[in-house]
Amino acid sequence: MNFLTELNIKDKNFGASTGLEWNTTTDQGEIEITSPVDGKKIASVYLASTADYDKLVTTSQEAFKKWRLVPGPKRGEIVRQIGIQLRKYKDALGTLVSYEMGKSLQEGKGEVQEMIDICDFAVGQSRQLYGNTMASERELHRMYDQYHPLGIVGTISAFNFPVAVWSWNAMIATVCGDTNLWKPSSKAPLCAIAVQNILSEVIKDNKLPEGLFNLIVGRGSSVGEKMLNDKRVPLISITGSTKVGRHGAEVIAGRFGKSILELGGNNAIILTPHANLTMALPAIVFGAVGTAGQRCTTTRRLIIHESIYDNVKEAIVKAYGGLKIGNPLDENNHVGPLIDKGAVEDFLNALKKVQEEGGRVICGGSVLEGEGFESNCYVIPAVAEVENSYEIVQEETFAPILYLIKYSGEVENALLLQNDVVQGLSSAIFTENLGEAELFLSAAGSDCGLANVNIGTSGAEIGGAFGGEKETGGGRESGSDAWKAYMRRQTNTINYGKTLPLAQGIKFDI
Repeated sequence: MNFLTELNIKDKNFGASTGLEWNTTTDQGEIEITSPVDGKKIASVYLASTADYDKLVTTSQEAFKKWRLVPGPKRGEIVRQIGIQLRKYKDALGTLVSYEMGKSLQEGKGEVQEMIDICDFAVGQSRQLYGNTMASERELHRMYDQYHPLGIVGTISAFNFPVAVWSWNAMIATVCGDTNLWKPSSKAPLCAIAVQNILSEVIKDNKLPEGLFNLIVGRGSSVGEKMLNDKRVPLISITGSTKVGRHGAEVIAGRFGKSILELGGNNAIILTPHANLTMALPAIVFGAVGTAGQRCTTTRRLIIHESIYDNVKEAIVKAYGGLKIGNPLDENNHVGPLIDKGAVEDFLNALKKVQEEGGRVICGGSVLEGEGFESNCYVIPAVAEVENSYEIVQEETFAPILYLIKYSGEVENALLLQNDVVQGLSSAIFTENLGEAELFLSAAGSDCGLANVNIGTSGAEIGGAFGGEKETGGGRESGSDAWKAYMRRQTNTINYGKTLPLAQGIKFDI
């Protein structure tokens, strides 16, 4: 495949890199990467060892000593060049994302575009690492705060966004003066290796310090745990399940490290009687079936007012009947495969539990077989009528299942249902009633980190801080002032007078 050659993906690949060199460890096992698109082997990766990990961290520590002294705008220039390289490889990398992970080619290329966009954002951010000046209560004193580079920033990414989530963290961390250590999902490591190959061109061209960008593909039980426990890595961003995030946060907090957690979502769209259904329908369907339901911002619950429930249900079922399921490299298809057979089992088990709890599957829900579906990872997206209180509805099933939930009365009742889950990532309401929209966005409204009016739950822009509340973790990545998490804050006071007045008017004469 030409895109693999273009990205320098070999039949066998090593699992650790400092940006200039790859390790040569081969005794830790080898993972074979199979595409969910057609069930065929793409390539394999030799897993890295804990010794490889230590080498990366040591090299990264040395790189940090140099990189932290480079002026912010010059760090931004490096990120600008990374963005240029990503533009050059957009089609190839987007195709690999689609083929290795299974999302549609449009989404694969869109994910690389998101990397490009965050590079552009970070370039501007490199000149805006602002601190504040505060009024001192003491005469002839100046008080202000400033931000300094933090050190090595670790990113543990998930399979569903195999490159974009890393870039949200790494590009911001880079302009902040940090170095980077990336542990990608073992379900989609080739995308990370391809990115590392792209980065190496920028590193070599600019004679950057080895260890600025580090990659390690290794077992979670060894390399992953070592990373979580490593005091040399002051900040780790973790994207994954709530279970993974809870464990990671506890370990990192135990050593007084910092963590950014982007965990589960159980996202809802509210449809009030004042909703524009023509606008809402495509947002609902894309939100529910995009990336085959494997986004943390996937629309999982549709909370519908009883007065429009039957019409909405009919429209949803009709729209699902028109979905084209198949090879995601064919841009005519809407829905590709799930990541693996384990995800298919989760999909089927969730639908079984829906029925056991009293719900009803009204369309979809089966596994596709035969020509074009040889990987056994393709399913027909499902729609089910449920109650919000069902145990399975309270969970996040990483698959294309849309739950229809009816509400009556005022929009406050819909908000109670929306907020009555342990996750708090993304949320949306469709209404043309100003009062309903403002209530949804108020302190008494959505309790999620992302709250949208008249757009869906997925597709967040990089300019805003991304993240959620409750068991979603509370972290923020990407835009707005999320950059502050990647730096250490310092308050400074300067006395430029000839006396030493003390704060709070304290007198201390000697």
